[in-house]
Amino acid sequence: MHAWGRLITAMVTPFTENLDVDYEKAVELARHLEQHGTTALVVCGTTGESPTLSSEEQINLFKIIKKNVNIPVIAGVGTNSTAKTIHNAKAALECNVDGLLVIVPYYNKPDQESMYAHFRVVAEALDAKIMMYNVPGRTGVNMLPATVAKLAEIENIVALKEASGNIVQLSEMVAKTPGNFSIYTGDDALTLPCLAVGGYGVVSVASQVVGDKMSAMIQSYLQGSVEQAAKIHLELLDIYNTLFLTSNPIPVKSALNMLGMSVGGLRLPLTKANSAIQAEIRRSLQQLNLIN
Repeated sequence: MHAWGRLITAMVTPFTENLDVDYEKAVELARHLEQHGTTALVVCGTTGESPTLSSEEQINLFKIIKKNVNIPVIAGVGTNSTAKTIHNAKAALECNVDGLLVIVPYYNKPDQESMYAHFRVVAEALDAKIMMYNVPGRTGVNMLPATVAKLAEIENIVALKEASGNIVQLSEMVAKTPGNFSIYTGDDALTLPCLAVGGYGVVSVASQVVGDKMSAMIQSYLQGSVEQAAKIHLELLDIYNTLFLTSNPIPVKSALNMLGMSVGGLRLPLTKANSAIQAEIRRSLQQLNLIN
């Protein structure tokens, strides 16, 4: 969906020392991201620790972020229950969000027919634009290009976040879907390759740390400065890899705290980055001259 732009940030959820949601810091972070290249925000996605947020906390985040930024807000509402996904989506839409992120159902391990039925029923129940989210590493199943192509025919399913890490699969999805269907990579390191094969953009974790550089890379590519885009891509490879040394969002929260954004810790079952990973994060940030 072109209205969401090409650099969507999957935003972390800041916590206080007591691990309550820090809504003030959430607004501060959202505004910071808006000022540094982000064209839309995913709120309460995986990076936002949605599995450990209550329904009330999620709704409060949708409301407060939507009120305080001038870029689209996409609400993470997907679950492994079709009925619960629809329930979550309707609650989010009451907060005037600009779209919905709906993950392939996890744990149930649906086959391709079941995936199609899930997304079709969700779409038919809602008057909203939907971005599907394929992330086999977390769901245990992979939505195939043929299934994506069928779902792209449904009017309000307008985009896909493709996070399989497989550029060949992403390419096949681009080839099989219409031009008005937007395919975003969910892997930061594939942002430039995604654009090169006709994908639209990225739903990014790293943009919370290097948003300006990622925005410059995307714009360079779109303006035909492919060599400059490639140069930025190579400069960012290290931070892309470092931010996924362990489960997201452990490293990115550590990086943001090092950068002075004070987003707090993580709720169990996630724990903070160990000393070795923190050292790697610090080294990577220093290499980009983001900290001393």
